[in-house]
Amino acid sequence: MEFKDLEIFQIVAEKGTITEAAKALSYVQSNITSRIQKLETELNTPLFNRNRRGMSLTPEGKKLLSYSKKILLLTDEMKKAVQNKEEPSGKLEIGTVETVIHLPKILSTFIKKYKNVDLSLYTGVTETLEDDVLNHKLDGAFVTASDFHSDLVSHEVFQEELVLISDRSLSTLEELKEQPILCFSKGCGYRARLKAWYKDQNIKPQKIMEFGTLETILRSVAMGLGITFVPRSAVIHMEESGVIRCHSLPDQYSKIKTVFIRRADTYLTSTIEKFIETIEMNK
Repeated sequence: MEFKDLEIFQIVAEKGTITEAAKALSYVQSNITSRIQKLETELNTPLFNRNRRGMSLTPEGKKLLSYSKKILLLTDEMKKAVQNKEEPSGKLEIGTVETVIHLPKILSTFIKKYKNVDLSLYTGVTETLEDDVLNHKLDGAFVTASDFHSDLVSHEVFQEELVLISDRSLSTLEELKEQPILCFSKGCGYRARLKAWYKDQNIKPQKIMEFGTLETILRSVAMGLGITFVPRSAVIHMEESGVIRCHSLPDQYSKIKTVFIRRADTYLTSTIEKFIETIEMNK
């Protein structure tokens, strides 16, 4: 049995058809079919149920999928473990919430110093990024500090203040309470903090509108569509130019930490080690 056979098996299980798997791997379909048949012969059991709609895993196939994921994950860790400690290389997949103000400096410093690392960046909300790190989809992520899963460790990046922002026409908290809330999807740490403030004030938000990007939220606030809760560092330029107005909330809601999380049980590769060193240098 070859590792490549397991990789092909996983892609077929994910895509559900030989055709889609062949496209994903840039292989001819006959090659995919023969590799799956070879694997089934070696294991002496069918791994897929085949029908006109596609392919689904048999009970034995589901068992193999579970083991193959573990095997390939360990194989990847093995390769990373033996790489040059001073010259890290390979892929590094990092997640981040949208408002990490120090992120460009961290990434720029790291990429310029370690040119053999292929770094990819993905954005999302804290809850989703935490799940992606737990499920090995990301090597690590910049998120809002909270009570994380016990399988994660965190490294503090910086602390800052969240502020409520509105257009210039609103000046009191009482006025803000009547405004729609503009925010990211559920799982956002800032949204959770604002929700806690509303709850403690015994107020139910009039309306909640979800957006996909910070830029759209900030522009909408400036146009008077509603209010939002974001780090002051992300909007200080807008406040200074008179586009928006910032409103402070008590420390228990507004003081936050941004941290970098990673799995505690995975091998600390030189790539991740150097990335964490870069974070520490740029605090």
